Amino acid sequence: MNLSRRQLLAASTVAGASLALPGTAAATPHLVRRGRPGLPSGIMSGDVSASSAVVWSRTDRRARLVVDLTSHGRFDRSIRLRGPVTGPEHDYTAQLPLKGLRPGQRYDYRIAFEDSDGRRGESLEGSFSTPGRNRGLSFVWTGDTAGQGYGINPEFGGMIAYRAMHDTRPDFFLHSGDNIYADGPIAAEVEVADGTIWKNVVTEEVAKVAETLAEYRGRYKYNLLDDHVRALYADVPIVSQWDDHETVNNWYPGEILTDDRYTEKRVDVLAARARKAFLEYLPMEYTAGRGRLYRKVSYGPLLDIFCLDMRTYRDANPKPDVPGEVAILGREQAEWLVREVSRSKATWKVIASDMPIGVLVPDGTEIEAVANGLPGAPGGREHEIAWVLRQFKRRKVRNAIWLTADVHYCAAHHYDPSRASFTDFDPFWELVAGPVNAGTFGPNALDPTFGPKVEFVKAADFPNQPPSGGNQFFGHVDIDPRTGVFTASLRDLYGSVLWTKDIHPKR
Repeated sequence: MNLSRRQLLAASTVAGASLALPGTAAATPHLVRRGRPGLPSGIMSGDVSASSAVVWSRTDRRARLVVDLTSHGRFDRSIRLRGPVTGPEHDYTAQLPLKGLRPGQRYDYRIAFEDSDGRRGESLEGSFSTPGRNRGLSFVWTGDTAGQGYGINPEFGGMIAYRAMHDTRPDFFLHSGDNIYADGPIAAEVEVADGTIWKNVVTEEVAKVAETLAEYRGRYKYNLLDDHVRALYADVPIVSQWDDHETVNNWYPGEILTDDRYTEKRVDVLAARARKAFLEYLPMEYTAGRGRLYRKVSYGPLLDIFCLDMRTYRDANPKPDVPGEVAILGREQAEWLVREVSRSKATWKVIASDMPIGVLVPDGTEIEAVANGLPGAPGGREHEIAWVLRQFKRRKVRNAIWLTADVHYCAAHHYDPSRASFTDFDPFWELVAGPVNAGTFGPNALDPTFGPKVEFVKAADFPNQPPSGGNQFFGHVDIDPRTGVFTASLRDLYGSVLWTKDIHPKR
């Protein structure tokens, strides 16, 4: 094989965390052995770089993860790697980091689990490609899955926006947060404002707000019942972020809930359970980041992705006119972002932000995101973002683009100091996508502090519009290996291009 067997075998000794499985629809036919370990949630890969990746799956009993890996497309010439033993303590999920991969190479992998007698059970096949020089690169991004009670509707064909993303044949999928809606029960039927009825597949674990670890895990298992989700994840590596709905709406550390639906009111307790489920069900290079969810994923010479965590280190949601600084990144993460983006040699630096910068996102009478809605100098959480933008300018960072979701509509915003109250930064783009299978809203007001201008927006026809209305959105990016042009587009539920822009790199 075109990879280092020694390095791969060394990687196979790593203890497993957890992940979720996509892909019976796209996977090749698999063998089901009665009485042997099954694969009820599909397979997945994540955080693929030029030399590494993470693969994931879930079984139905205590068993050891087994991965066959080949770069020839032939499993009779594959390397077999034995991963961790998993059990109920990880909800039968397991993941395996792969090291020593070759840049610019397609890899096929076959996942199965073997029982204590060494008998292998059901197997599924997936693939991923490592980035390399002189190769183009494409990816999709969006957020907000199974929100506002809109789950898997068989009459609508399931979560068909995942099929539309899959049809673009991207190199990876950036999920910009709200992978689940732990705080949104899913009922058999939802009455829509336009008089229609949305019908859901339901499970016991999604019938109420998630509080227990089992209920948080159940939300990920629910999404993985969808054929389109599993098919995409088998073929397309995921880069995962979290936002609020992986735990509870608009949460911040130290918060005490007043929501009567919850018996556990301490958000810190809920967030710890939610974090465990998140790490169990999504494959990522978590251990390499010293236990942090924010991290850099390198996709070769064309692209570095800087995944932010705007939940874990934030202060309480402030009033709009609060004096002084209010954290949303925290000092350590903000310094990490500036340092790593400044060091990046990639042509493009994507700042994967789980919340937008200039869009006003209220939390009652308080502020949930960055923008406070007030003109003039930065206030509250805007201070941290102003510092980051100022440092980018001083360190001559070029070609940084912010990608986000969260607000349940799509938009293209261009920021320019000539229109801004705060002017010590270079112009940049912020592109907004989502939801992928949730209620559609918007558009929200823009804050003038950083000088945003709406170049394009497409929002709901009415608040909380269901996916059947067609206003579900994802973003697509294609980077030309010769010119470095970053071609971004915003697309709808069926993959139709609504807006596109060629952004030329600055040298």
